[in-house]
Amino acid sequence: MASFKLLLVEDDPNLGQILNEYLVLKGYETTLCRDGEEGLSAFKREQFDLCLFDVMLPKKDGFSMAKEIRRNDSVTPIIFLTAKSMKEDTIEGFKIGGDDYITKPFSMEELLLRIQAILRRTAEKNPQISDQKEFDFGSFHFDYDKQMLIHAQDQTKLTSKESELLRLLCLHVNQPLDRSTALKIIWRDDSYFNARSMDVYIAKLRKHLKPDPTVQIMTLHGSGFKLITDAQITG
Repeated sequence: MASFKLLLVEDDPNLGQILNEYLVLKGYETTLCRDGEEGLSAFKREQFDLCLFDVMLPKKDGFSMAKEIRRNDSVTPIIFLTAKSMKEDTIEGFKIGGDDYITKPFSMEELLLRIQAILRRTAEKNPQISDQKEFDFGSFHFDYDKQMLIHAQDQTKLTSKESELLRLLCLHVNQPLDRSTALKIIWRDDSYFNARSMDVYIAKLRKHLKPDPTVQIMTLHGSGFKLITDAQITG
């Protein structure tokens, strides 16, 4: 099972714990939050592959959370969990940008199948959320989970941002990586400040990749970057 990262926001302590334990058992790395503000903070702090939001939450409801997220992120899938079954609520969830809507009570198997289906569809449309975590390109080996770039006998420990950026470049090897897309995935928004920050990390990655002249990060002026290598990346 791919180790996808899920954000679960559920205020019912029993249901939240049961869902969390079930999803972890099925191989997902799950972060459980108890209210909307805590959930939104977690989303801004970390990168998730899919969100599960209860609609009725203290401090900030699930719809409000989704609205804030969709202002800067149109990619991360959101499934709403709710006791409501009114047609108007279902329509509202989809209008906000939700990908699915499941009414309580529901079976764990049904929820799991919906999660798997959405992740599969999203991965096909957005290769940046592929579950691939290790890459071989040029004379380098890159382990995303360990944040380690290996060249011959040299091992370089990368920062979190360096690792996330290099992984996106690897997933788009010899293809353009759109600057705005990378900023929204890694920094959550494509502001000028974050764009300058990304340029700094690109410069750091270029320095790490210098030992192999066949590997380069090309700047595509006005659009983004491209990781170029003579050898096709595998993993």
